[in-house]
Amino acid sequence: MSHTTSPRALRQHPIEAISEPPEMVEDEVHETPAARGKGKVADVWLGNQLRALRKAKGLSLAQVGASAGLSIGMVSQIERGLASPSIRSLRKLADALDVPVAWFFHADAGRPEAELKMVVRREDRRQLRLPTVGTNADLVVMDLLTPDLSGDIQLLMMTLEPGFTSGETHKHRGEEAGLVVAGRLRLWHGDQEFLLNTGDSFRFPSTVPHRYANASDGPTEVVWVLSPPLV
Repeated sequence: MSHTTSPRALRQHPIEAISEPPEMVEDEVHETPAARGKGKVADVWLGNQLRALRKAKGLSLAQVGASAGLSIGMVSQIERGLASPSIRSLRKLADALDVPVAWFFHADAGRPEAELKMVVRREDRRQLRLPTVGTNADLVVMDLLTPDLSGDIQLLMMTLEPGFTSGETHKHRGEEAGLVVAGRLRLWHGDQEFLLNTGDSFRFPSTVPHRYANASDGPTEVVWVLSPPLV
């Protein structure tokens, strides 16, 4: 399956061992005192999001650190909630992981932990990019409907602008399913082609080459399910 910002938008390997002390740069990160209470909870939550995103993208601590210009130790401490990153460091990490910096701020850490793990409020949806979108990324917005990138299922609300196509056929392990909420979707799977209207749904094995496109003159919205998550 295969989406960044449209008119309506603003537009996760065990942790590697640390072989040396983290480079503590005041401008980039500072230690989190044990008694920070709510702030500590927020740091732990942010660290969990960072770790989940890194794992989902199949990146090591070393790879993320090198791309962001931060040490392995520093990235590890942030992931474990032992250090609180500055906005500057978060921007570097967001760039390294190919997500907007807002990814790390979508939820109110004051909400019950059980809710943060299970529920996504409409206003807290985060945007995601999939590697199968190709060169049409500017014509699609993908809102993550699941709380994070862990687990065996990824649920997305995809808004495809007129003219969007996922490009060349692609395949990968797993299954996909979806429901066309608005507009029309053209779906190619192997040597078959389908036109789905509003209210139609689908499911197919992702191991067969497939692609899709917006088949209407206006935006097409699809609730799309991937198992396992593609990113």
